[in-house]
Amino acid sequence: MSLLSIQNVSKSFTQDQQYLNVLKNIDIDIQQGEFISIVGSSGCGKSTLLRLIAGLDLDYDGEILLNQAPIKGPDLKRGLIFQEHRLLPWLSVTENIGLALAETPLSTREKSKLIQQHIDMVGLKGFEQAYPHQLSGGMAQRVAIARGLVNKPDILLLDEPFGALDAITRSTLQKELQHIWEREKITMILITHDIEEAVFLGDRVIVMSARPGQIHQIIDVNVKHPRHKEDQTLFHIRNQALANLHH
Repeated sequence: MSLLSIQNVSKSFTQDQQYLNVLKNIDIDIQQGEFISIVGSSGCGKSTLLRLIAGLDLDYDGEILLNQAPIKGPDLKRGLIFQEHRLLPWLSVTENIGLALAETPLSTREKSKLIQQHIDMVGLKGFEQAYPHQLSGGMAQRVAIARGLVNKPDILLLDEPFGALDAITRSTLQKELQHIWEREKITMILITHDIEEAVFLGDRVIVMSARPGQIHQIIDVNVKHPRHKEDQTLFHIRNQALANLHH
């Protein structure tokens, strides 16, 4: 049984008195614990699809089911991480992560324990009381990842989470995200322009066509984790995905 079922989803809107069809007939079932990468050219509707899954936009045709129930808005079952870390500058690392637990019934002690576990998980032990301006871009994004995971969501949605980082930091965080996913067994959906990143992390890579966004191809990445970017199988799958994207 699928954790997330996207059934015949289409999305359109009007801009400058023009009718724009953004997504068309998207159908996909995602299983518990899968890592799904979605790639496509700019404007193909990748981020729009992620917003629909997050429940940030309910104006669409079709149906999106989480655990067989329709998504009716944002909730704690779906964590969301953006390209910008979106930390509040006047709050410490601990306080920023704790924001995700504000609406939970946990005790203060339980919250503190969870926050510390996730600070340790993303490699920021010792920076609990640091403020965003004291962190590098990569460290700030680690805080955002910890905040997205701390309330144990069913799905973590990642919208170009490493797009603003330098190449070395990006590669490091890709490997760390792979380890977190392996350890936590949480379902993840990644939007990215980086084909290598999509193949390195994903169990399946969904290649979307240009607007209106449709699923052009789904590529299985049958390579065991932990993976290494030098793996020749990954290299060939990357080239396959790239060829489909250009097509």
